[in-house]
Amino acid sequence: QVQLVESGGGLVQAGGSLRLSCAASGIIFGVSDMGWYRQAPGKQRELVATITSSGSTNYADSVKGRFTISRDDAKNTVYLQMINLKTEDTAVYYCSAFSRPTNYWGQGTQVTVSS
Repeated sequence: QVQLVESGGGLVQAGGSLRLSCAASGIIFGVSDMGWYRQAPGKQRELVATITSSGSTNYADSVKGRFTISRDDAKNTVYLQMINLKTEDTAVYYCSAFSRPTNYWGQGTQVTVSS
């Protein structure tokens, strides 16, 4: 059974920082591509950042320079370090794992940025 468990969300003021974590089980983490997505109220889910099994990263333009995705294969965990948070970053953040041929999702963690 695949489980992706996110943590680290919360309420933060604009300009602040948070680090999200996603602990994975039930997949071969080292060969899985991982990602973070987010969904704001009334909007579609959108890509935030991805990291391949080899460590290549990709970011949405809106978060470049502020967010950093990383992974620790020894801990089966992917992280999203977020700095200089803006009110428009408010959303539910979802962890994603692509373990061929299936894409898995976590339950999401709420990030709220106040002005």
